[in-house]
Amino acid sequence: MNTKVITGGTVCTADRAWKADVLIEGEIIKQIGEDLKGDEYIDAEGAFVIPGGIDPHTHLEMPFMGTTAAETFESGTWAAACGGTTMLVDFCLPGEDGSIVNGIQEWHRKSAPQICSDIGYHMAVTGWNETIFEEMKTAVEMGVNSFKHFMAYKGALMIEDDEMFASFQRCKELGALPMVHAENGDLVAILQEKYMAEGITGPEGHAYSRPPELEGEAANRAITIADAAGVPLYIVHVSCEQAHEAIRRARQKGMRVYGEPLAQFLTLDESEYFNKDWDHAARRVMSPPFRNKSHQDSLWAG
Repeated sequence: MNTKVITGGTVCTADRAWKADVLIEGEIIKQIGEDLKGDEYIDAEGAFVIPGGIDPHTHLEMPFMGTTAAETFESGTWAAACGGTTMLVDFCLPGEDGSIVNGIQEWHRKSAPQICSDIGYHMAVTGWNETIFEEMKTAVEMGVNSFKHFMAYKGALMIEDDEMFASFQRCKELGALPMVHAENGDLVAILQEKYMAEGITGPEGHAYSRPPELEGEAANRAITIADAAGVPLYIVHVSCEQAHEAIRRARQKGMRVYGEPLAQFLTLDESEYFNKDWDHAARRVMSPPFRNKSHQDSLWAG
């Protein structure tokens, strides 16, 4: 098998950085050391040699409430690779027939001709019935062992608490990881109607209708349900102190709860929604929305 040696660079690992060579056989790092030999050499003098990054949360070409994400599997994985991210974990939605197995197969169909990096998948659980119960096992056998539950988007992707508990229990049986989008979807829907009725229909209305308290409540509820089911929990795109506080409290109790901050929540704030350029503000609409800058200190603290 062909071997490559990356020479002369500064190797960076989780615990230290030092001058060393890296021997690669096929796609496996076989050795890190000095004066390594191989069939091919890559000169990394003056450069850092770091592991490829993994982006665990992408939505490429995702259909969503009448729209489709503009980022393609080709453009998204290419951009990631250019920045040193060599693997993405994308989110699959169930097929039109509600089948999660068909959903995974559809994502493979879309991505296979395009991807420029390694890729894995999470699967969304957007309802609950016997078919989904059975297909979760098949999904794990297909290599998808994390399942996302939307506590928001009432009338579209939102799942009820009893359904989420049942799915969490199934995750425990399968050794899979449950994940949640934590926002109180019922209250968001009520607030959306309120602000629409008041004529607040711009990007700022999106932030008004999804205050941090609704994220904190949902995060705490999801943690409680996960604790009752006896499973770990991964909370995606944590944006505020209220959600962070719920995660922090759970971890202090020894619970296996993980929070995922996004780069934009660490650097941008809700003032983006009040920009006089409507297009500028609208392009920054996401859920949860950007928060007051005061929340960033908590997120940076980890």
